[in-house]
Amino acid sequence: MLNIFRHLFRHWATILAVVALLLVQASCDLALPGYTSDIVDVGIQQGGVDSALPDTVCVGTLEALEALMRPEDAALAEQWYGAPDETGLRTLAPDAEAARAELEQAFTLPDVLLYQAAAALAADRQGVESALPEAQDLDAAVAAIGRTLGSKEQVSFTSGTFTTDDPGAAGLSSQASSQAIQLVRLEYEAQGVAGDVQMRYLLATGGGMLLIALLMAAAAISVGFLAARVSAAIGRDLRRQVFGKVIHFSNTETDRFSTASLITRTTNDIQQVQMTAVMLLRIVIYAPILGIGGIIRVSRTDTSLSWIIVLAVVLLMVLVFVLMQVALPKFKIMQKLVDRLNLVSREILTGIMPIRAFSREQFEEQRFDAANRDLMRTQLFTNRTMTFMMPAMTLIMNGVSLLIIWFGGHAMVDGGMQVGDLIAFITYTMQIVMSFLMLTAISIMLPRAGVAADRIEEVLRTEPVIEDPAPARQADGLDRKQWQGVVRFDHVDFRFPGADTNVLEDITFTAKPGQTTAIIGSTGCGKSTLLNLIPRFYDVSGGSITLDGVDLRAMPQETLRAQLGYVPQKGVLFSGTIASNLKFGGDAIPDAAMEQAAAIAQAAEFIAAKPDGYESPIAQGGTNVSGGQKQRLSIARAIAKNPRVYLFDDSFSALDYKTDAALRRALAEKTGDATVIIVAQRISTVLHADQILVLDEGRIVGRGRHAELLAHCPEYREIAKSQLSERDLAMAETSTKGGDV
Repeated sequence: MLNIFRHLFRHWATILAVVALLLVQASCDLALPGYTSDIVDVGIQQGGVDSALPDTVCVGTLEALEALMRPEDAALAEQWYGAPDETGLRTLAPDAEAARAELEQAFTLPDVLLYQAAAALAADRQGVESALPEAQDLDAAVAAIGRTLGSKEQVSFTSGTFTTDDPGAAGLSSQASSQAIQLVRLEYEAQGVAGDVQMRYLLATGGGMLLIALLMAAAAISVGFLAARVSAAIGRDLRRQVFGKVIHFSNTETDRFSTASLITRTTNDIQQVQMTAVMLLRIVIYAPILGIGGIIRVSRTDTSLSWIIVLAVVLLMVLVFVLMQVALPKFKIMQKLVDRLNLVSREILTGIMPIRAFSREQFEEQRFDAANRDLMRTQLFTNRTMTFMMPAMTLIMNGVSLLIIWFGGHAMVDGGMQVGDLIAFITYTMQIVMSFLMLTAISIMLPRAGVAADRIEEVLRTEPVIEDPAPARQADGLDRKQWQGVVRFDHVDFRFPGADTNVLEDITFTAKPGQTTAIIGSTGCGKSTLLNLIPRFYDVSGGSITLDGVDLRAMPQETLRAQLGYVPQKGVLFSGTIASNLKFGGDAIPDAAMEQAAAIAQAAEFIAAKPDGYESPIAQGGTNVSGGQKQRLSIARAIAKNPRVYLFDDSFSALDYKTDAALRRALAEKTGDATVIIVAQRISTVLHADQILVLDEGRIVGRGRHAELLAHCPEYREIAKSQLSERDLAMAETSTKGGDV
């Protein structure tokens, strides 16, 4: 997981912007339940009245309220309410906001007492023990209080009594604030503006709720946009880094990881990291913000239900811990099984022709099915483990909802909670639980992504065995050196990494410009391995190889390979055109050099026969040309580069004898001043070489020209006899002695 965060932190500026937007989104999300509570409690239950201080009040009602106030509170009320208008209403001064808190405190107790008086009159009017007052009951209560002004007369109601000079005698119940607000609502009903007040409040609160929802949507969209950009950039950078690293791997590193695994790491693993990066930015950061914010909001509510949230969080954490302990090891196995499936698929697809030729389709299907089933079983285990999470989460959420409704309902009956508060508490609780649910959902991806990130990091941390020398260790004058092409092997030993024995031992020879050095020997004797040491596909285990006296390890690989024209044993072409393949050695290769190279490689004839000539398309891997054509194009590609050293790794094996002879004759004219090193299986290819090296079990057992080796090297003579008749051997020996080279 640390590797994923390390890649994310490279985009710290964008992440800071994402965090800021998530804070905005979470703030909006957490504000919405409060608006819902206000709409239910204030907008619906209280008729849009949210204060014990009326904005407009009848003269009689104000006088009744002032009669129930202390003298200083009554004076304050007179100060901030204007003169009566033509309808007998007094309006709160526009600049009274500064004194609103003081005014509300002054009005609350009188509002409660007047409301209780109206309720008592409503009960008397209806002949019941208690009843909700109406506007007419308020008018009657105001009139009753008005009759007592300036006297000590006791005002009696069926449901209760109080005196005007002792306003505190009635006391305040736990619902005092609600009763004060209900008094203001009755006053608005008496004025005939209650519906307007309620609608105005609902529109204002609903409009604020809509604006917050739009702001939350804008923040969420912006987060999604930035998260997508960051994740795409991470995927791009990782692919670039992995490919840049792999392209410089030697055969040692490639063999260590395997081609199939490197492909999986470059595609599937990076895709896992990329998807997880989006989830981290959109969910993993947002969920804690939402959860902590929800806990803070819940702690501010006047309820005794916080223990339910603690219980839910503990249960969720236990559930996540158990699931991760069970599933995490399987995620590590899963990525290895994906590698295995890719390896089998790649082998089958690349070897489809031999499979068909040997009627092995059923066997390969079974092999693929075995790899596929292993992956399926592991995926089923992890998926089944994780699918248990959702029902468990749902059970916890529903259980929490039931607990809140049960205990919240009792709190409402006791008068300690309102309907809106209960709705807000449930909503906040669900937000907290949902934040844990989101974290748990992403935890399904995190272990697998963590494994994928580690596999990617393993590639990035791997240093190639073959590297360019440090500037201080490079040979002097490489940039000004005029290369001749003298290749010298000096007591070279080589063994493959991890092997116990050498593949090549004590190899010493010199290949000079203007000469052809041929290497021949039985299969597996190390011919191709020897040739691969020159371009540093492998480095020697002992001894040294020099080019014009400069150790290959003391020059940059690019400098070395710029002097080499390499033709591999298996011709490799790239998707594009014939021209793009022949100019693969550099865009600076002119068309004339390309056409000359094609002519030397005996490829000009079949190229000219194509409708588009050199612009004819080449499929991936050169599958739309024959083996011989592919080999000739590979040879032409090396010739077009005009190197100082030509390396042919059994590159004439797919050519017929006539084409082989014509090609070598034309090649001799082209490479007159260059060094040519040929690995060959056929005697006919090396007959006219200036120097023939005979390898046997990694050692040079013969050295010389064809006739000399026939006379003095039993291994060479054995190879020659296996390929040539006695007559051919005699003719070859005669032509060689005659100097026909």
